[in-house]
Amino acid sequence: MLAEIGPLEIGGIVLLVIILFGAKKLPEIGKGLGKGLREFRDATKGLTDDDKPADKPAVPPAKDDRGTGPAAGA
Repeated sequence: MLAEIGPLEIGGIVLLVIILFGAKKLPEIGKGLGKGLREFRDATKGLTDDDKPADKPAVPPAKDDRGTGPAAGA
């Protein structure tokens, strides 16, 4: 059923939307839809970022042969 949608049907849907909402309202509807999609994408991106650690723990400096840090020789 859904696979039988062709260019004529899509044109009919576009024409119906223009008749229902008017040409002046379409940019406002598109802008609102774009903002909503952007907020949804940002929210889902935030959820996936929560699974990853934000910062890796700092690695302490390596010790030299005397068992002291790198600043001991200075």
